[in-house]
Amino acid sequence: MRRPDAGARLDDAQAAAADRGLKAMVPVDGRPFLDYVLSGLADAGVRDVCLVVASGSRDVRDHYAASPPGRVRLAFAVQQEPRGTADALLAAEGWIGGEDFLALNSDNLYPVSAYRALLALGRPGLPVFEREELLRRSNFPGERVERYAVLAIGEHGDLERIVEKPGPDALAAAGGDVFLSMNLWRFPAGIFEACRRVPRSARGEFELPQAVGFGIAELGLRFSTFRCSEGVLDLSTRADIAAVAERLRWLEARP
Repeated sequence: MRRPDAGARLDDAQAAAADRGLKAMVPVDGRPFLDYVLSGLADAGVRDVCLVVASGSRDVRDHYAASPPGRVRLAFAVQQEPRGTADALLAAEGWIGGEDFLALNSDNLYPVSAYRALLALGRPGLPVFEREELLRRSNFPGERVERYAVLAIGEHGDLERIVEKPGPDALAAAGGDVFLSMNLWRFPAGIFEACRRVPRSARGEFELPQAVGFGIAELGLRFSTFRCSEGVLDLSTRADIAAVAERLRWLEARP
């Protein structure tokens, strides 16, 4: 998000948020993108949300102190160092306790139907997105999707493993249906042990997809899957902002 992009159409407030790397706080129709994320969770029936924030960052806290949401209660957990998404999840362990919980990216807007399905699932799991359908219904280019990990799903619908950076052979083995995760999960408390024990990735970080794979292979964690045929809005780069704003023009944010 901090990377300059001369072709991106941003107003001053959007450019300022992008310059600080605050993807979730990029304004869309005068509201931070995160308001739309919280609004979707509230629509699905979620009432308590913990936001993991960087150490020393006050932007998110200050915004919601001044403009508290009306339908969800917010708590904050601090990731002391930027050591990856699995480490970020560990920051919220004390708040979550021993219950199942939903985990998601704050720079993605997921379908409310996916939240509802996870809440009704009754066990750990995730929505899976067929690659071509996801591309058709979302805002991001094909080359971005090609970098996503592919999911190997067993005959009974359980997630078997996550294939990072799949080559042509792995994609060919997947056949006509290539299924992806968009990092929306219903986790059991056992995921925290996986986050503690997973080794660093090639990027030197503790990453959540690898922690899930470790949990499946080493800790006996099981995740059910269900297909989601809707799109996901992704606010990863400056070039995404205009397309996301256009899609959200008629959506009211009521966090």
